[in-house]
Amino acid sequence: MKKPINHIYLIVLLAILSAVAPVAVDTYIPSIPSMANDFQVGIEQVELTLAIFLIGFAIGQIFGGVLSDRLGRKKSSLIGLLGFAFFSFIIIFSTHIFELWIYRFIEAFFGGLIVVNASAAVRDLFHGTQAAKVFSLIGTVRSLAPLLAPAVGSLIIHFFEWEAIFVFLTLYALVVAFFVYKDFDETYTYTKTKALESYKIVFRNTQAMKIMLVLALGFSGMFIFIAKSSYIYIEYFGISTDMFPFYFGMSILTLMLLIRVNIKLLEKYKSILLIQFAIGFQVITALLFVLIAQEISLYAIMVLTALYIGMNAFIYGNCTALALESFSKNAGVASSVIGVVQFGIGALITSMVLLFHTDNLTPVAISILLISSSSFLILRSYKNT
Repeated sequence: MKKPINHIYLIVLLAILSAVAPVAVDTYIPSIPSMANDFQVGIEQVELTLAIFLIGFAIGQIFGGVLSDRLGRKKSSLIGLLGFAFFSFIIIFSTHIFELWIYRFIEAFFGGLIVVNASAAVRDLFHGTQAAKVFSLIGTVRSLAPLLAPAVGSLIIHFFEWEAIFVFLTLYALVVAFFVYKDFDETYTYTKTKALESYKIVFRNTQAMKIMLVLALGFSGMFIFIAKSSYIYIEYFGISTDMFPFYFGMSILTLMLLIRVNIKLLEKYKSILLIQFAIGFQVITALLFVLIAQEISLYAIMVLTALYIGMNAFIYGNCTALALESFSKNAGVASSVIGVVQFGIGALITSMVLLFHTDNLTPVAISILLISSSSFLILRSYKNT
């Protein structure tokens, strides 16, 4: 008889599953300038692959939620991981920027099949404040991905060409697939609810949809910083590729530290209060960024980025737990809606910001101020409902 998986190992495994997106994105951020040179295009055309990845990731989650509730968390995870590995490998043979866009989209689609299962499995096993804590713990482990991934990417391109990064992503997915196949026990109990009806149930829940929007906007603001990070540090401030992980990593370390703070505060405060505090702080941070964007220093942008991204420690786990709380029988579909809203809005907003590429950081500052202010207004509506 197989020994049941312990909760710590389960949390780590789910965190690795949910880390597909940050690993796939952050590993190749340091190589964006060299990829632009290799494909003989402007850096913004390679940056656009970040938005394309988010679109594919969002669409993948639409199908991933249905697969998760039909086939179970384990089988749908394995399908996604194997597809992700295959198309990560195919990217190596891209000879034109359009090929890179297409393969990156399909790679992301399979990544979307993967990620819904982590949140759904947590909803299968945990509830309320306990679920919020587990999501925060997963966030702590998952935060290692954007902390370590740029360093891994920088190390790889220090010795090899950019194609080696996608070899790494192929191997990453295959190794995770092995451990999922070997150790992950199915958590889902099948119900006969039709897929379309499941989606209707989720979309009709206005409270859940509002908190999903708050989560999506928090992610969007963070992802703008991620998408522009290679330009900000390498191009704008002239930081070397080897030093890029240090400057970028300060934000992730701050995020990890504040995730631990969030877990402690959940023992005394409700999730919604912590979300309100975080978004209010982001509005203030974004406003300060707008005021000094024209003459901002390297260390000022490091601090502001770290503070803004760090506040997501109080947003991700708490919003996800609140959004999923009402969906005990269709957590897979609910998780996919969260992902579609999160990554779809993230892709749309990031694409718009990239279109306004200039030689200064004012567009970035204005965009995150608008995002945070919108999130603040939605949250007030949620509180008063």
